Amino acid sequence: MPSSIGSGIARPSRRATAGSETTSGASSPTTYGDTPIHRFPADFAAYHRSMLSTSSATTPVFSDKSEEVSDDSSASTQSDRQSLRTLDDVREQVAERLAVRAIRKLKNVDGTKIAVTLTLCKKNDTDFLQIVAGHIQRILLLKSFLVAVATTGAGETSLMVCGSSSVQVQRAALLASAKFVGRVQAMNVADASGTLWVASVRDVGWSPYDESALWDVLTKSSQDLIDPTVPPPGSKSIAHILEEARTRLQRLTPQQAFDELQDSSIPMPVLLVDIRPAAQREEHGFVRGSLVIERNVLEWRFDPRSLDGRLEIATRYDLRIIVICQEGYTSSLAAASLQDLGLLNATDIVGGIKAWKEAGLPVDVPQRMWM
Repeated sequence: MPSSIGSGIARPSRRATAGSETTSGASSPTTYGDTPIHRFPADFAAYHRSMLSTSSATTPVFSDKSEEVSDDSSASTQSDRQSLRTLDDVREQVAERLAVRAIRKLKNVDGTKIAVTLTLCKKNDTDFLQIVAGHIQRILLLKSFLVAVATTGAGETSLMVCGSSSVQVQRAALLASAKFVGRVQAMNVADASGTLWVASVRDVGWSPYDESALWDVLTKSSQDLIDPTVPPPGSKSIAHILEEARTRLQRLTPQQAFDELQDSSIPMPVLLVDIRPAAQREEHGFVRGSLVIERNVLEWRFDPRSLDGRLEIATRYDLRIIVICQEGYTSSLAAASLQDLGLLNATDIVGGIKAWKEAGLPVDVPQRMWM
């Protein structure tokens, strides 16, 4: 035993204590000085550990072997897991993180959580966005949500919209197509449930407008009316609008209109204006001598204030304009619109060209050549 060790531990004494021999017939424990022999290994271990802690030795002293084995096994397990990771595992992890990032941006619109996020992606955008949508739908399973995720870059990119309601997703798809007019190339994914929509869109993210536009799309798609079946205050049905228009007109029968066109005693010009499209004129005929002006340009042709596209005859407000259509509905709205311009003598024909033909008045029907 080295002297250094011997100096730290009491040398054994062969003397037995007198008290132990006289007070008890049983043998007392053997001692080394004041230390019982059963404590010697523990004291020696403590001493040895303290001596090696100040030295340069790196060998573990009196370490628990079970702890060493568990540490080695956990390290090997972690290394095995890292060695088994594939590219699909990495994509799955990135998709989950992107889903969490989108969820952190959630805003509440009429009880629906909405969020928009943009990300970079080089290839397989559609597959990647479907993975992201799966994570979002899993995390927000019990909530009402509508989330848009778009990949950014030059050229063809992808836009994904997923939600808990198929109605809201379809609204968002239609509004997104309108917002990015001319940029939506094709629809790549639309699942059977209607809660996922993925489309190819050009150059998403190259303008700050794009992200704001997506927020606007989701906001308007998530808005809920108190009762969607109740008309908003101040709105009117087309029947009501038509009725109001006709209360302002002195409508003419086909015969009355024909007579006015033949009456030379009327001081102002009288014009019969056919506002039907070309297809209806070819199928049902037209009145020879009528002025053909389609409905979409009618006001521009007769507004005396207009300088672009106005007819040469439309320089006065007392024109007697008789509007004719196929059955007398569109003509009433058109005549009322002309009155709004100040042409207060404008009116229409009851029953349109159909009633004109039934009255036996002249109608020209174009000849068709059958091949």
